[in-house]
Amino acid sequence: MNLWKHSLLGLVTLLSINHANAAPVEIDRVAIIVNSGVILQSDIESTLKTVQVNANNNGQALPEESVLREQVREKLIIDTLQQQEAERIGVRIDDARLNEAINNIAKQNNQTLEQLQASVSAEGLTYPEFREQVRKEMSASEARNAMVRRRINILPAEVDTLAELLAQETNASVQYKISHIQLRFDDKQDKSQIEKQANELVEKLNSGADFSKMAYTYSKGPKALEGGNWGWMRKEEMPTIFADQIKMQNKGSIIGPFRSGVGFHILKIDDVKGLETIAVTEVNARHILIKPTIILSDENAQKQLQGFVQQIKSGQADFGELAQQYSQDPGSAAQDGELGYQTPDIYVPEFKHQVETLAVGDISEPFKTVHGWHIVQVLDKREVDRTDSALKNKAYGILFNRKFNEEASAWLQELRASAFVEELKGEQDEN
Repeated sequence: MNLWKHSLLGLVTLLSINHANAAPVEIDRVAIIVNSGVILQSDIESTLKTVQVNANNNGQALPEESVLREQVREKLIIDTLQQQEAERIGVRIDDARLNEAINNIAKQNNQTLEQLQASVSAEGLTYPEFREQVRKEMSASEARNAMVRRRINILPAEVDTLAELLAQETNASVQYKISHIQLRFDDKQDKSQIEKQANELVEKLNSGADFSKMAYTYSKGPKALEGGNWGWMRKEEMPTIFADQIKMQNKGSIIGPFRSGVGFHILKIDDVKGLETIAVTEVNARHILIKPTIILSDENAQKQLQGFVQQIKSGQADFGELAQQYSQDPGSAAQDGELGYQTPDIYVPEFKHQVETLAVGDISEPFKTVHGWHIVQVLDKREVDRTDSALKNKAYGILFNRKFNEEASAWLQELRASAFVEELKGEQDEN
């Protein structure tokens, strides 16, 4: 689903995440202990500087530094926890996918790859360091995606009901550019006090207060350090609590406060645009899955699949027969490994990348996902427009996006609550 791309937009804006690490510092220290990892004071200072420069470039007002610094510290804690989850479940971003992501960053920044490299160098960050920053962003995002997917259950009846509603609509939908402030419930604070604060913020916003500054200062939502900016979204792509509140309001409208299970929310409609035609590319693919065990190492699983590829290409073996005999995905193994026509977005990112980039008939090299090692062959691709299959895929995507955003927020809060975090005070913190 390319959900990691939203995280990379911060890199497009400035290309200098943690660029202070590229230059030697005279004194550094551990500022925060996060489980078995640490956040250095230099990490905080460089991220703080990045946020300040980004805000200045975008004309956004910032709160006083002490407030902003606290938001940065919390963001780095969450990022570190996600990185630790990525390492725990074995997420790996290979160079091919990393190169594709960096090429996309260059395109989004209206640059060639050479111009991107020059921009990175001009900001004091070496290109290899920049590549590793992107790799870390991708691995953290994919860890989040993998863990949250396990929490999502979508019933066939839900898909059918929503598909019927979509069939009654036109093939176009309005897009909204929205910003968000979340005031999170705190066990130490009365909920009525949080509601009062939310109402006071709405009064200030309706009187002309800067929304992004308010988000930087008060929001505990996932986009706080982007000034609350969620970007362009259709209603079906938004969290349900957002979509339920938007009733074709005009540009500039302030919505809220409204309550959810985690706190009070305020939305702003920054802009409204366009109509979009529904079009879906479906891919019919088949795969063989081998899961590493205590006995079967990653290396041997990869070698086994590499042997299958050579046998298939030389005509010594049939893909379907090997899938029936060896694949550890029982649902598809019984069908010669075939997965049927699906939109690539339903697959985990590594698998999605393969079925999107392989030509019809091609077989991939062995690759790893959170499920194990795979080889995949693309059997066919087709464009589908307004068919029952397309509507069901769209309905599934809508339900998935809504539940994903809700579950992702809950997962991050649980991850944060269960972590060991110790903030070590230094001179910077005492001033």
